[in-house]
Amino acid sequence: MKHIPPPYEDQSFSMTRMLVALVVTIGALSLYTYFFPQQPIQPKENVAQVATHNAPSTASKVTQASTSPQNDLLLVVKAKDFDIEFDTLGRIKQVFLKNKKFITPKQESLLAKLFGVQDKQEELKALPLLQEDGIRPLEVRFADVTLNQKAFEVRYSTAQKEIILDDQPVSFVLEQKIGEVVLRKHLTIKPNMSFEITTSLEGSNSVYFLTNGSRPIADSDQYAFLGTIVQKEGGSLEKLADGDLANEEMTLKHAVFASSVDRYFTTLLYSKEGFEVIVDGKIASSSPIAFVRIQDTANIGGYIGPKNYDALKAIYKPLGDVVEYGMITFFAKPLFSLLELLYGVCGNWGWAIVLLTIIVRLVLFPLSYKGMMGMQKLKEIAPQMKELQTKYKDDPQKLQAQMMALYRKNGANPLGGCLPLLLQIPVFFAIYKVLYCAVELKSAPWIGWIHDLSAIDPYYVLPVFMGVTMYISQIMTPTTFTDPMQEKVFKLLPVFFMFFFIIFPFPAGLVLYWSVNNILSIIQQMIINRIVEKQKSGKVK
Repeated sequence: MKHIPPPYEDQSFSMTRMLVALVVTIGALSLYTYFFPQQPIQPKENVAQVATHNAPSTASKVTQASTSPQNDLLLVVKAKDFDIEFDTLGRIKQVFLKNKKFITPKQESLLAKLFGVQDKQEELKALPLLQEDGIRPLEVRFADVTLNQKAFEVRYSTAQKEIILDDQPVSFVLEQKIGEVVLRKHLTIKPNMSFEITTSLEGSNSVYFLTNGSRPIADSDQYAFLGTIVQKEGGSLEKLADGDLANEEMTLKHAVFASSVDRYFTTLLYSKEGFEVIVDGKIASSSPIAFVRIQDTANIGGYIGPKNYDALKAIYKPLGDVVEYGMITFFAKPLFSLLELLYGVCGNWGWAIVLLTIIVRLVLFPLSYKGMMGMQKLKEIAPQMKELQTKYKDDPQKLQAQMMALYRKNGANPLGGCLPLLLQIPVFFAIYKVLYCAVELKSAPWIGWIHDLSAIDPYYVLPVFMGVTMYISQIMTPTTFTDPMQEKVFKLLPVFFMFFFIIFPFPAGLVLYWSVNNILSIIQQMIINRIVEKQKSGKVK
């Protein structure tokens, strides 16, 4: 006869085993990522040859002098919080952020200080966003091979060398004369770091291409999405991570925007009327490069700076999609909007996380209450269940039937405690992505020693507190273990999680969320325990 597993093994697919499986999976993935980190792909040298009339090409490179970063400064636009440098080929050479939020170094963790695994960082005067030897934003490439080669040998001219940007936009013209051909870039730069560019070409009918350049490198953390995002007609996104389009091209007609991103920053071009984008993976192996195809003239918007969700939407609503949280974006964005609303109420991102945790627990309370009461019923019938297991240990089918009858009689569900946990998992990952990717939380303090909620707690106070509160919550929660080994593993989970959050650089804001969630679980369990006691004493029917 085929062996039928006893029902108490089915029961082990309850909250405990699911949680253990989740922990082991996360731990294994994290250990692999920690010991075998993704190696950055070395970029190829800049090239400036165009082979066809449809897309930029890497057939050959121009002379080193034409793309050398030395002594090629044409114009500087200076604002209170940023500087934008233009080179002699009419491209954006560098963008420097001067706001204290971006130049304050991350706090070193205690382990990093003790073992020297992190170099001590000093406060910068300004944070450079762009790669020195990358493809520079606003670079133009021509479909005409001869014209393109000449264009990289002729300097642009402009009427000014330095422009001060206060609270009003500033405009200027960059002009390049290539024999009888004249290319002009009419630029208007605004205080919010957005810009408008109108390009015009005289003396030639050649197709040409304008790029938003290589992605920023100010924060190229390997756990964030690094690459190019293009919004297609209809609103769907084409996401191409570094290395995804190696030695290939992709054409996207009627695109809304083309954005190159790192963890916190972006360089992008957009058009409300739509434009044709060619994403080229042959120019730089490190990241796909997006080009906008232009015939004669074009009016295009752009932005280079932090991926601030509200700021991007204020420039043009679809640009909010530049802020991307992966597969869970659909859930993370509303969660961030709620978090931002709470921040507007209390004025502190840490307390906003506390309020968000309370709201999430209140929303899930009916299901959590039902699940906890179900666990209480399982605890009450545990002695009877053990008797059945002993009585019918040689007859698995009979044992299963008797246990199901016992469940029905007492209104118990062995999987009843799983639903609240399952509902909290997407919330947990959404909050993790929000705290990790939202530039609004960069350098955001909470209290005392927590100066940056997007970075690890430097003294590990929150991870230890999280482990303690998790342990207290566990011992207060009814359990129905039949396997001693399973019970031991369950008791070790708080210790595992505590060291997990210490070893790996989880944001302090995420650990704060988990700690507050544990406190609320303790309070909720205290209330349920009191209700159960009253029911037993006959005070509550």
